[in-house]
Amino acid sequence: MVTMEVLMDILVLARQGYSVRAIARKLGIHRKTVKKYLEAGGPPVYRKRKRKGSILDPYRGVIRDWLAEDNFRATWIYERLRSLGYTGSYDTVKSYVREVKEQASRIAYVRFETIPGEQGQMDWGDFQVVGPGGRISTVYLFVFVLGYSRALYGEFVPRCTMEAFLDAHIRAFAYLGGVPAEVLYDNMKHVVRGRKDGRVEFNVEFLHFAHHYRFRPRACPPYSPWVKGKVERPMDYIRERFWRGYPFESMEKTNRDLLRWLDETANERVHGTHGQPVRVRWEREKLSLGKPPPVAYDTSVKVFRKVYRDCRIRYNGNRYVLPHHVVGKRVMLKVKGGTIRFFHDDELLVTYAEAQGKGQVVSNPFFYEQLRRDREQGRRKYGRGKGKATRGLASSSLFPQVQHRPLAHYEQLVQGGGIWKS
Repeated sequence: MVTMEVLMDILVLARQGYSVRAIARKLGIHRKTVKKYLEAGGPPVYRKRKRKGSILDPYRGVIRDWLAEDNFRATWIYERLRSLGYTGSYDTVKSYVREVKEQASRIAYVRFETIPGEQGQMDWGDFQVVGPGGRISTVYLFVFVLGYSRALYGEFVPRCTMEAFLDAHIRAFAYLGGVPAEVLYDNMKHVVRGRKDGRVEFNVEFLHFAHHYRFRPRACPPYSPWVKGKVERPMDYIRERFWRGYPFESMEKTNRDLLRWLDETANERVHGTHGQPVRVRWEREKLSLGKPPPVAYDTSVKVFRKVYRDCRIRYNGNRYVLPHHVVGKRVMLKVKGGTIRFFHDDELLVTYAEAQGKGQVVSNPFFYEQLRRDREQGRRKYGRGKGKATRGLASSSLFPQVQHRPLAHYEQLVQGGGIWKS
């Protein structure tokens, strides 16, 4: 069984034309393992295992701190660890020092030796907007650059949400003509959940997105923005050449103007580093980019809620009525663009427009009619003592047309009092 990161490496190398044997040799795993995951094409299934601790574990952070200061030899580090109480072998220290140095050298290679289609880099920038009355607000710029050609894509968004982050990636891949083999990020929360024993723990939703588009995410070392210099400098370039003096009116108009500026200026210039027109190298790089999948990733915000005995779930201060057969179960809400889709397993239960404000109840009249019919059938079959869990929810005059009601009206009915009036 391999990790998600190794799986990404397998898929990327296969896309680049490496054979199964070559991938196995390059990654240090058995060729049967490579073949199994290429045929499956999906993420590994994890089983919890207890990790046996190492005698070196308490000293790993110290070793990394020393190596961040200078390129110390393993013998030097071993002698100082012994003075700190380390009782393990020299070979254990030497192996870990080699691992840390190899990680640093791989990051340096990625930064300076980018080949066509190999790497993209992404970053956020914040920009100040002066609104009516002098009120200052902030908008955010998503920037994506291809490492070989320096072809740029950018768009402004009002908030740095996961939905905006993933949607901007999809539009960037479409604009740039494909997907690079790997993408370099800083330690933003949408990408990195944390670090443990020197290893990056990626955001699970983002890992599924990366697997869908077949690229490997890479995270910069903490506090090392120079590693991501290919996108850091374009951010300043956009700020100085496009934004400075720009009369902001609306997000939509600004993004149209930015896209036109990218087409006519940024991606037509002769780049100062490689000395060639960006457009020429971009056309060459497109041949090495991966093709996006035919179906775009679902970037809806996904949350789970329990359906209560009154057939409702609560979300963002409002309540939504669902079919009574899912009472007591957990359902998934997919929220996007002011619309909420409700799922139980693979079943789409209903789609509602997201309620505005607070304290609203959104329903489909059919659900209560179905509940009333099922309760009446149950009474005829089992007697009138059944159905107490939903008593007071249904009457012959429920929901003639209106689907949005103040919450107080529903509460009165749930408690068994009052008659619905339209």
